Amino acid sequence: MFKMTWALVAEHADEWTGDDFGQAASVLNEKVGAAVAGSGMKPEAQAHFRETFLAPVRDGIRREGRAAVEAGHAWDDAAGPLLVVLTPAA
Repeated sequence: MFKMTWALVAEHADEWTGDDFGQAASVLNEKVGAAVAGSGMKPEAQAHFRETFLAPVRDGIRREGRAAVEAGHAWDDAAGPLLVVLTPAA
């Protein structure tokens, strides 16, 4: 079990708790994607945000994030205005 928290600077902050790293990545993708879609950015800017900022952090959850949490450590990553932290359950 681990907790994922994230912040999209000046827009949105949220958290999710579970034990599936793929599901955590999907939740992040869905929630941040919805915030970006509702931000008023042009479609090209939204696509750029998803590719440049969201995708690397989302993919890191499944690899580096998983390895850190399974070893009992916290993991964090940031790209542009997006910050994500995974912490193992106590």
